[in-house]
Amino acid sequence: MFKKLTIAFLAAMACVHAQEKDITEIDPNFRQATVGNREVRFADVRKAPFVLTGFAFRKSEDEPFYRIPTEFTKEQVNGGVLALAKHPSGGAVLFRTNSPFIALLSDPPTGADMNHMPATGVSGYDLYERLPNHKERFISIIRTTKDGSIVNVGGKAMRDYIIFLPLYSSVNKLEVGVAPDATFEPPTPQRLSKPIVFYGSSITQGGCCSRPGNNYTTMICRALDVPQVNLGFSGSARGETAMAEAIAQIDAAMFVYDYDHNAPSLEHLQKTHEPFFKIIRAARPDMPILILSRPDTANGGARRDCIKATYDNAVKAGDKNVYFFNGDHLFDPVGLNYCTVDGCHPNDLGFYRMFQNTLPIVKKALNIED
Repeated sequence: MFKKLTIAFLAAMACVHAQEKDITEIDPNFRQATVGNREVRFADVRKAPFVLTGFAFRKSEDEPFYRIPTEFTKEQVNGGVLALAKHPSGGAVLFRTNSPFIALLSDPPTGADMNHMPATGVSGYDLYERLPNHKERFISIIRTTKDGSIVNVGGKAMRDYIIFLPLYSSVNKLEVGVAPDATFEPPTPQRLSKPIVFYGSSITQGGCCSRPGNNYTTMICRALDVPQVNLGFSGSARGETAMAEAIAQIDAAMFVYDYDHNAPSLEHLQKTHEPFFKIIRAARPDMPILILSRPDTANGGARRDCIKATYDNAVKAGDKNVYFFNGDHLFDPVGLNYCTVDGCHPNDLGFYRMFQNTLPIVKKALNIED
């Protein structure tokens, strides 16, 4: 009898030891490292239980942080789009953990030294805690070093977090680290599973806010707790047919269309703006679409009228899910002088005014009341 109990006890203990086996031996996604004087367990954000949003065209978890279809060529879109697609503007990582700190490890920043935009906006990461009832709390901006960076979040309660990726710096590797005894869990689902898709110029990409969370597109999606797909490309949003067709493939909650600044001429805008809209509308007949004109043309003009004509024609055709906002009023009530760094690109105040002025339309379009 004693022999049988001993065998059973040893078998049970073997099972326990198997369960307590080093996670790094079970799943190579996890690995131990030291950051400063603290032991950290890192995990690749492209793997479960992390949720990675903002990359609508990724077909597998091993694909890079790339914002457009990988098969796009310079015959389909201009070279600026191909280059800037490597910058993960709008990308976000969601997860839960009970770690008292969050560590971040990525490859070195690749963003250029921009004399009108802080480095924290170019290549920084924004860490927020996601609170109940679709609220959030800013924790810290993070600029990673070659050995990783740590931010204390306090306590060991299980919490939801979201990290917003850089606006103008490519990311090939990104790992999140926690205390060795902490756990990762899948995040609490966002309010909507479908993203808001934005297409436009450098303003849409986030130039020149001080950090990723302060882009107006991200402010909207943070306020509503919804994913975003940011297809803003500095100097390169030229309304190509291939881009419209790609956007039409995305099963989105809403589309925000800010194509104006990068059209090289009025003639180009007239030739491409409404056809771009029609391609998307044909594929997504019921999706809300918000059309914006640019925020630095408070002198009226033909470009704004061209953009509004796309809206007017859609309404005349019976479209019930199209909206227009005159960009002359995007910085109201503060004005251009206080809202830009160079008369064109918004500062944080400018982005905040854009957010405040467009949020009511987005909430109405998505039927969100709170």
